Amino acid sequence: MSAAPDAATIESVQMGELACWRVRTQWAEALIATQGAQLLSYTPHGQPPIVWLSEDAKFLRGQPLRGGVPVCWPWFGDLARNPQPVRDMFAPDAAAPAHGVVRGVEWEPGAATAESGRVVMDFHCHMPNGSGEWKHPADLLIRFRMGETLEIQLCTHNFGDAPITVSQALHTYFAVSDSRQITIEGLEDTTYIDTMRNWEPVTQTGPIRIEGETDRIYTGIDRAIEIVDPGWQRRIHIEASQSRSAVVWNPWVEKAARLSQFPDDAWQRMVCIETARVWDDVLVVAPGKTESMSVTIRVDAAAPAGSATTASTASTTAAAGSAADSATGRDAAA
Repeated sequence: MSAAPDAATIESVQMGELACWRVRTQWAEALIATQGAQLLSYTPHGQPPIVWLSEDAKFLRGQPLRGGVPVCWPWFGDLARNPQPVRDMFAPDAAAPAHGVVRGVEWEPGAATAESGRVVMDFHCHMPNGSGEWKHPADLLIRFRMGETLEIQLCTHNFGDAPITVSQALHTYFAVSDSRQITIEGLEDTTYIDTMRNWEPVTQTGPIRIEGETDRIYTGIDRAIEIVDPGWQRRIHIEASQSRSAVVWNPWVEKAARLSQFPDDAWQRMVCIETARVWDDVLVVAPGKTESMSVTIRVDAAAPAGSATTASTASTTAAAGSAADSATGRDAAA
C-alpha cells in the first residue's frame, strides 16, 4: 500500500441527510457516517477501493445504507433464524427489524486522534434501557484504527444484572474487480450452512468461487481469510479476533435486480465477507463485563501467481439501502 506525504486529517462533512467524517491518513481515505457508526468507504491512495458502497447513493436519515460496513447487532439477519437464546432477548411477537437495532440510529462520536499519519476514531451507542423491544441495558463501542492496515473493533458492555446473548456481524462489502474471477481462500475444509440449500451443513472443498447466488454461514474458522483478485492484482487479507464464524454473500443476477438502490450489475463489483459471532458462535456477555470482536484488513498489492492483468482504478461513492428477500434477512440493506 503506497503512502501519501500529507499528514492525517479528520473533517466533518454532510452527505445528504447524514453527518459524516472524512478521514485521510498517510495510506488511505475513509468516510464514516455517525448513523450506525458505519464505515462507508475505504480506499488506499492510488488503488481501487477496499470497501464498496453502492453507486446509487441516497443518504437518508433513519434508512440503512447499502454497502460499507454495517454493524449488525444484537442479532444478525432474520431474528427467527437465530439461536433460541438470542431470540429470547427480544419481546415475543414484536416485529424485529433485519440485522438488529443499531444500524439506523445515531452513534455518539468519541475520542479521535491523528498521529504519525494514522487515525483512531471511536463511536458509542448508549442504551441504558435497551432499544425498543430489546430491553437490556448495554453500551456499544466501535473503534476504527486506520493506518497501514484497517482495524475495526466492536465492544459490547453489559450494564445489567443478567447475562445478555447476542449475535453480531461487521457486514463488510469488499470491492472486487469481478466477483466471477476472484477466489476466497482460508475456508477450505470448514463447515458452512448453505442458506440456498435449505440451510444444510456442507464442507467447503477448495477455495470459494462465486458462481451463483451465495449466502453461507461458515463456522469453526481458525485462520485468516483472503480474497485473491487477479483483475486488480491484489490479495485482501482479513484476520478476525474473538470470532470463529463468518458469512459470505453475493446476490448474483436475479436477486441484484430486486435490490433497491443497487445497480443490476453491482453484484460483479462486490462480495461480502462478514466477521461475525453467529450460529453456534453467539456472544454471551456477563453482567458488568465487556466482550469484543475485531477484524484487521490489509492489502498485499503483489499480483497473484499466474496473473498478468494490470491493476485498474475505480471509485465508489455512496450508498443507500434496502431490499431483498433471503431467509437471512437480506430484505433490508446491510
